[in-house]
Amino acid sequence: MKVLVPVKRVVDYNVKVRVKADNTGVDIANVKMSMNPFDEIAVEEAVRLKEKGVATEVIAVSCGVSQCQETLRTAMAIGADRAILIETTEELQPLAVAKLLKALVDKEQPGLVILGKQAIDDDCNQTGQMLAALCDLPQATFASKVEVIDGKAQVTREVDGGLETISLTLPAIVTADLRLNEPRYVTLPNIMKAKKKQLDTLKPEDLGVNVSPRIKTLKVNEPPKRSAGIKVPDVATLVAKLKTEAKVI
Repeated sequence: MKVLVPVKRVVDYNVKVRVKADNTGVDIANVKMSMNPFDEIAVEEAVRLKEKGVATEVIAVSCGVSQCQETLRTAMAIGADRAILIETTEELQPLAVAKLLKALVDKEQPGLVILGKQAIDDDCNQTGQMLAALCDLPQATFASKVEVIDGKAQVTREVDGGLETISLTLPAIVTADLRLNEPRYVTLPNIMKAKKKQLDTLKPEDLGVNVSPRIKTLKVNEPPKRSAGIKVPDVATLVAKLKTEAKVI
């Protein structure tokens, strides 16, 4: 069984992002970039499935600029067998990414697609769901545990009321939540081995997909700075302020 794992190159989660002076977007010049943390969890889960003998091949895929090859090499250092880069300089939005992945799913025929539940740059949380709809495949979002038994995926997912366990007929789409696993430390020997692994490059045109943006960002602003809190002498004053100033009661 093949497992396809989409990964995204994002600004490293330790970096404080800054808005450009002209408010057209986020400044990523000379900023450390890395793999989206939720996608790293997805790669780790796919590799664990291979180590258990459930999966036979793990394929990492990324969509974006040529520098995404670094992210794919990281995925292969974790344990992915090969990688595919769909190279484009266009601004990719969730639907365009889902269409690209759908074309790859049709081509590679994976038994399972595992991807992060969302990316930490746009927080859209849409690509996995859109991919499942386009491919007409069962989906399990926000997975905290994945087991493949007798050709079915048993997925425990995090919901508002606690945990929900569902059974999916393969092939299926799973999106990884934070508590699914803890990704392994990437060792230097594995980084060196990853440099020799197969990395194919495609263009959106090769897959017959139009990735032109459908949504235009008009303006990006930093959130307003929070004002300092104040102390009140008693409950009566607190209630009065909540009524008259905050107007929340």
